[in-house]
Amino acid sequence: MKNVSTQRGRTVVSAEHARECELCGAAGDFFLRGRTSGVCLDCADLGHLEFLPSGEAALSRRARAASRLSAVVVRWNLRRGRYERHGILAEPAAIEQAARECLSDNAFLARRRSPRTHRAVENLRFEGKFVAAIRELFPGCPPERAEAIAIHAACVGRGAADREWDPDAVRLAVEASVRHVDTDYDELLMAGEYRDTARAKVWDRVESVLSAWRDGVTPLDA
Repeated sequence: MKNVSTQRGRTVVSAEHARECELCGAAGDFFLRGRTSGVCLDCADLGHLEFLPSGEAALSRRARAASRLSAVVVRWNLRRGRYERHGILAEPAAIEQAARECLSDNAFLARRRSPRTHRAVENLRFEGKFVAAIRELFPGCPPERAEAIAIHAACVGRGAADREWDPDAVRLAVEASVRHVDTDYDELLMAGEYRDTARAKVWDRVESVLSAWRDGVTPLDA
């Protein structure tokens, strides 16, 4: 594995339109800048990271600090003729950890109580529905964990306002949380395991935690 400090200094370009990786030819939206078009995240050993858009500085700062691998994401602003920061790439477990830490931050909580943008209002509504669904499906999931999973789901990828509500997304988000936080899945990926192989290796542990949460039980080691 490359030195973490080197990985932290990487900059990834978010392309307006899908482009081809100069190494493998796969199309994608995020690239390390190369000689021509750039190198995709998988070829750069960053494919397991998630995109966290700019918007909540405290969350981004904590996520980047907690992530062993991370990168700054920039996008070309045609009007201004320059690259501008668009967000970061960080490990999913680090983003969730950052969300849990933010829930203990009085300044963060105060901003959430008085949202100033339409996006913030929509995210809060989305998070409320998400938390309620988690509690219904997984009553054993700790309350602070459910809130962190909801914040993660609202912030990562498309904004909550642009997303249709899908109950299946709740199950997938909780499963992903357990996989990244409660198993050595990320360590397996960083050691070079393929995603499918790594998922198979940790599935018993994931299902054990999910089963307990469905039954209203919170495992002491979860």
